[in-house]
Amino acid sequence: MRKLTFAMNMSLDGYIAAPGDDLGWSVPSDELFQWWSDRVGATGLALYGRKLWETMSSHWPTADQQPGATPAAIEYAGRWRDMPKVVFSSTTSTVDWNTRLVTDDAVTEITRLKADDGGPMDVGGATLAAAAMRAGLIDEYAIVTHPVLVGGGTPFFTTLDNWVNLSLVETRTFPDGVVLTRYETRR
Repeated sequence: MRKLTFAMNMSLDGYIAAPGDDLGWSVPSDELFQWWSDRVGATGLALYGRKLWETMSSHWPTADQQPGATPAAIEYAGRWRDMPKVVFSSTTSTVDWNTRLVTDDAVTEITRLKADDGGPMDVGGATLAAAAMRAGLIDEYAIVTHPVLVGGGTPFFTTLDNWVNLSLVETRTFPDGVVLTRYETRR
């Protein structure tokens, strides 16, 4: 059975995007960017909702070909293109870069994918992650908390019907006061 992790940047007040989908507050240090890159390199399958897919696919497929691309960006772009991905969307019609499109029920498909053999899976995108969270499919939460209050936007956590008990498995501090906390779901 595959492990499913929800890993995102989060503001101290609990948002993954500020109003207007503003992500300017989450620009990573070199050390944090390398952590994200290593995570992408170790991911067996990434699950994306439509909005996050559009954000990622509008930049990373050619980021390594841009003037002034850093070695870290070049490495990340290659890892991102190579990583197998599934996009869940009823409005997107085509995907590329080692990606498969799913238009059916996300929870059913994620449940099926978790039962398969293979490397760990990451889920990204607020709506998709919320559906997986409510269905009890997330095994780990990797929260990269930035010391900023954005006052609103897209929340990291969704409303739940039941408590989810977690166990802390790692904390790590990055430059600029950014803190990683990883929690596993206690079942």
